Parts: sequence; structure tokens; C-alpha cells
Amino acid sequence: MNTTRKKLMVAHRYHLVDPSPWPILGAFAGLFFMVGFTTWMHSYNGGTAAFFFGIFSVIFVMFGWWKDVIREGTFEGHHTQIVQKGLKYGMILFIASEVMFFFAFFWAFFHSSLSPAIQIGGIWPPRGIPVLSPWEIPFLNTIILLLSGASLTWSHHAMIAGQKKEMVNGLIVTVLLAIFFTACQVFEYVEAPFTMSDGVYGSTFFIATGFHGMHVIIGSLFLIVCLVRMYKNHFTTTHHIGFEAAAWYWHFVDVVWLFLFVSIYWWGGQ
Repeated sequence: MNTTRKKLMVAHRYHLVDPSPWPILGAFAGLFFMVGFTTWMHSYNGGTAAFFFGIFSVIFVMFGWWKDVIREGTFEGHHTQIVQKGLKYGMILFIASEVMFFFAFFWAFFHSSLSPAIQIGGIWPPRGIPVLSPWEIPFLNTIILLLSGASLTWSHHAMIAGQKKEMVNGLIVTVLLAIFFTACQVFEYVEAPFTMSDGVYGSTFFIATGFHGMHVIIGSLFLIVCLVRMYKNHFTTTHHIGFEAAAWYWHFVDVVWLFLFVSIYWWGGQ
């Protein structure tokens, strides 16, 4: 860092970020992931390899970028109160963009279910589609996510109170519940009596619940990183923006699932 930048940082409380490769690498990683996912779903040659390469690329960028942010905030002291406020606004805007992302899926679902096309018999669910019961695995997953939200809140309040053992235990419970949720959803997909290619019902069901499942996996990684940071004493009672961001993201995932359960599993399966 040159002398001019050091003087600027002394003059104000804002963080002037050094040049970073992660934004452009993150863009390419997202491209690789989506291309790989698409080729894998269509069973193209090399699609599986491309899909896993995309996953590896995204995880690599996440690890490297988070590592830099953790170093800047925890060890270099760049995350002042005003910087933390900006990071919180950034996370809020990101979650708002995720709301719009899922809004598109709900729009597609209600567009097809409220006015079923003549091609599917004019009824919803379409004739011949054996829908899943909402009171089996979907209801169990709802309970799991609600419990995970409660345990995460327990961990957050313990952190504010400075009780390390309690905050670690709460987050461990949250991560275990997240893994259990993912395992239940995988089992549901394997046992589902319909596939994504079974018309508009199959496509809207698997796209909406599948992308939610992907967000659960990303949120689980987010929480696991926070758990490791807890063991390394990176958080304090007043400086834990990384954990707060993970908690907000997880609560967003919880809320989306409640809408999925009510609309797609319960109302849409009647």
C-alpha cells in the first residue's frame, strides 16, 4: 500500500479496498457453474465434469474472497463502524435481489396454477401427476428450518452476551439441522413420482425447490465458516458483521421455504 493511500485512510473511517481478482473470477465461476449445470441437466458429453468444475470454481472464489474480507476486518482493522454499516446495507440489497430472484419462480408457478392451460387439461395439478403430500417430508423440513432459525437466534444472542460456549453450541445445532434438511430434500427428490421433464408442474416444482436447496447449501457453508471463526475468536460482542450477514441470509432462506411450503406443496398440491 503506497503512502498516499495510507494518508487517505488516516483522514477518514472508510475502507479503500485494494485491487482484487475475486470479482472477475467470481463472474467467471458463476458462468462456469451455470454452463456446467445446464449441460449436466441435458446429459451432454462432459456435462458432469463441467458441472463439478463450476461448483469447485464457485467454492474456490468464495474461500479466497472471504479469506481476504476476514483478514481486512479482523486482523487489519479496516471494518470500522461506518464500514460495517455499509456492509450491512450491501447485505440487505443482496437479500432484496434474492427476493426478486425467487419472485420470478413464484410468478411462473402461480401463472400456471391459477389459469391452467388447455394443454394440461385445464386443471391443477395436471392430470396424471401424483403430487407429494405436504404433511410428510415437506412438513418435516419446515419444522427443521424453523428449529434452525431458533437455534441460530440463540447463538446470536449468546454472542451479544459474550457467552462463547452457548453461541458455539447454538451454531453447531443450526449446521446439523441444515445438513439434515438437505439430506431430506435429496431423499424427496430421489423418491418423487415425477421429474422436471413432466410438464410445467415438474419444471416449476424442481426449479423453485431446487434453487432453494442450493441456497440452503450456500447458507450452510456460510454458517460453517462462521463456526470456524468462532473457535478462532474472530467475533466480539460488538464486531461480528460476518455472523450477522450469515444469520440474515439464513432467516431469508427460512422465510422462502415457508412460502414454498404453503404455495407449492400445500395449496398447489390440492
